[in-house]
Amino acid sequence: MPIPGNFLSESTSSMDPSISGWTSKLNCTLLMGTGGRVGDGCLTMRSVASGEMQCQTVSAYSVIAGTDYEAFADAAGGTVPERIGIRWMTIRNVEISISWSQTTAAASASWHRIAVTATAPAGAVRAQVLFSSTPAAGAVSSYLENVYLGLPIRTVGNLLTHGAEGHEQATNWPYVSAVNCSVSRTTPAVSWPTINYVGGGAVATMTVTANGDASFRCTEQPTVTPGQEYVASSHLNPPTSGSTAWLELRFYDAAHSQIQATRANLAPPGTNYYMQSVSDVAPPTAAYASVAFGLTGATAGQVLRTDTSAITIAPVLVTGSVVPYSDTSFEAGVGTWTVTSGVAVLARTSPWAPSIDAFYAMTVTSATATSSVIRSGRYPLPPGEDSFRSSMHLTVTAGGWTLTRGLRWYDAANVSLGVTSVAASPAPTPGWWHLIDDHVRPAGATQVAFEWTVAATTPASVMRFDVGSIWAALPTGEVEPDDSTGSVRVTFRELDLGEALTLWRVTPDGRRTLVRGTSGLLSGVTVTSTTMVIEDYEAPLGVPVYYYMEALAPGATLAENRTTSTVTISLADRNECWLKDPGNPQRNLRALVKAGPNWQRPIAQAEYRVRGRRNSVVLSDARGGLEGGLAVWTRSDEEREALHWLLDSGNVLLWQAMPGMGVSDMYVNVGGVDEARVTPYAPEPWREWQLPLREADMPTTVGVAGSAGRTWQDVLTENSTWEDVLLKYATWEDVFLNRPIEG
Repeated sequence: MPIPGNFLSESTSSMDPSISGWTSKLNCTLLMGTGGRVGDGCLTMRSVASGEMQCQTVSAYSVIAGTDYEAFADAAGGTVPERIGIRWMTIRNVEISISWSQTTAAASASWHRIAVTATAPAGAVRAQVLFSSTPAAGAVSSYLENVYLGLPIRTVGNLLTHGAEGHEQATNWPYVSAVNCSVSRTTPAVSWPTINYVGGGAVATMTVTANGDASFRCTEQPTVTPGQEYVASSHLNPPTSGSTAWLELRFYDAAHSQIQATRANLAPPGTNYYMQSVSDVAPPTAAYASVAFGLTGATAGQVLRTDTSAITIAPVLVTGSVVPYSDTSFEAGVGTWTVTSGVAVLARTSPWAPSIDAFYAMTVTSATATSSVIRSGRYPLPPGEDSFRSSMHLTVTAGGWTLTRGLRWYDAANVSLGVTSVAASPAPTPGWWHLIDDHVRPAGATQVAFEWTVAATTPASVMRFDVGSIWAALPTGEVEPDDSTGSVRVTFRELDLGEALTLWRVTPDGRRTLVRGTSGLLSGVTVTSTTMVIEDYEAPLGVPVYYYMEALAPGATLAENRTTSTVTISLADRNECWLKDPGNPQRNLRALVKAGPNWQRPIAQAEYRVRGRRNSVVLSDARGGLEGGLAVWTRSDEEREALHWLLDSGNVLLWQAMPGMGVSDMYVNVGGVDEARVTPYAPEPWREWQLPLREADMPTTVGVAGSAGRTWQDVLTENSTWEDVLLKYATWEDVFLNRPIEG
């Protein structure tokens, strides 16, 4: 699978099917190796003699001076450690400088990540990727594959810069010692999954000075919004034993004074790198946030390493849920959950055990076969909704349980208004179960809490909870036509993450057509959010349509299906038509038709005149699609510019007219365009356009352009000022699609 945003071709990156994208630069020969991770092939760099050897990409790739770029690869070599670099060059391919990564701390025969991030220097127009190692003899080999060069790949929505997240950038590295330690950048040989493009390379390394607690912190303090829940996360590599590693989310006021800190301890199953997160709501006076790391009860010389640190807005696992992430995923502990009566004990799973979200769950343990009541904290409710739905994922790991699932309601003064619950029932087994209940909000209720009565049927019974949610019970499928954009908004709620979703548009004749999403037609796409909103810009005009969805769980053979109600898009003026770019709906235009096409259907034929025969022999290919000229008017300078913008790309367009106009919806290629004035009067804004159309097939791989993960926070993190944004991008569309100006 190609690495997103990679300047290198797939062959040059993966070494499959050849290593033709690489060439020797110094003291080495290059061979095609085997045993790669992203394919069988890998690059073998073998030394000719002792001393440094280097190889580089054959091609040089366009870069912009002053912009940060990242290069990484998976490397191996049991004899000698290695490093990766970016070679900066002028427009005449003259070397300006090389930005090298740190050399891996020790040689490793296992595949491990090497990486560097650097700013393209003044005058840099092109760049190459370099690979280097320094053997003590000839015939020593180093190996390389899964290579990337491009803009830094970051955690979506990370408030920290790439330098703070990935540690590959040596300049202005933002980590300092806080208590009883020294901090440095090191590059251990760490094996990361090939598709984890954020992790690897240099890490932050804390070395404890003397026995006792030790910690270090990030000096970056990005801005936050009071009342918003945030998550700090990082991969932690703890010492072997004798101390507890932790991660802390800190909030600061406008004077940069710390006002709140929330800590989560790591429960590692070993000594590898493990993701740990902690979440909390920014307090009322919060202006900034940061992250810190440490060891409790450390001994002198112990080492804690971290990588891929991030601060992001807390994810919403169930759209519309009022339950904060800390009480939903239990990554830092059991949150606000308590035992209000009985002998049950609540705890976070430790060490790691199977969970639904992330890496932890909450355990409920009862030493005796008795009943207990467990309750969460109170969560504020949105106004105007009366029906609510609660859900919890549960698995019984020992013994058995009888459950009475309920919600307790409170008014604004925190006075209880009672519990609504379902009848008691045995906890289902085996495996994880998703338990969902509906409740009606009592009058005056402004807050709600989970309240379950859990009765162990045998001593030493244990079960796990994860991803608890409460949300307003809205329809699971909705459709809404928008005549102003010629589209239908389709919304599906309460989807299950990880399922494969397929969505069709169905017309009155029963014909099904796949609907387009961000990556192409929605056929077997993985569900990544419990709510999916699709804007269908290719729905026909004036024709009632509905939508049929199937979702297939991993390993299942029968799919869940849903059907929406029927809607119709209308067009007020039948003399207008829509011209749409399926992949770029922001360019779609409604135009006034002057005259429809007179169609032709060309055919390729070869005629053979047979001597002595009256009729010739004609050999014909299949007759081609429709061809003809569409004449439209634009009625303002804005419409004229919009039509130019639509036509500039040369993409396949969708032409739509209302039923009864003698044409059907048609995908077309537009040939050479004529734009003519309708009068000799210069200020007249009207223009007459002749659009030569040629019928085309529906684009199947084109996705709706945009970045599902790109946010304004990413733009803010990547650019210091709005002037930087204006200089970096030509249009706002380029900002949205992250397409900086080249050269």
